[in-house]
Amino acid sequence: MSDIENKLQNEDAKTKLPYNLREKKEKNAAYRSLIRPELADELYDKIINIVVVQKKYRDPDYSAKMLAKELETNTRYLSAVINSRFGMNYSCLLNEYRIREALHLLTDKRYAAKNIEDISTMVGFANRQSFYAAFYKIMGETPNGYRKKHANKKGK
Repeated sequence: MSDIENKLQNEDAKTKLPYNLREKKEKNAAYRSLIRPELADELYDKIINIVVVQKKYRDPDYSAKMLAKELETNTRYLSAVINSRFGMNYSCLLNEYRIREALHLLTDKRYAAKNIEDISTMVGFANRQSFYAAFYKIMGETPNGYRKKHANKKGK
């Protein structure tokens, strides 16, 4: 196969990714190595407390800027800590916890009457499209597909 055919085939593969997902690119930002480990550990614990324990990820308007202000730091340092300690960016971190909760809600009988959009709102997504995209990126299937698959497993 020629180089042009390979390139066209690769471009076709890229365009077939659902929900406009792109492959993750590794970045090597120099400022990440300047983080003091003790301070980064302290911030890590505080981030877990605020985002996970206090469930701030449920607020669709909760920004990195708001978290940085709460932690009394700046967004660049916050970003560096999240990248180095969690291995992802701020929005991916929030989406990770949102999807974890959504997985529970989608399979819990108490929420069987809730539609997908209701569940996406409950876990903090601003709209249905961003929920579907994040869910598919993390789980490799749609929320509806996940719910149906697990309803069948419990029904058997």
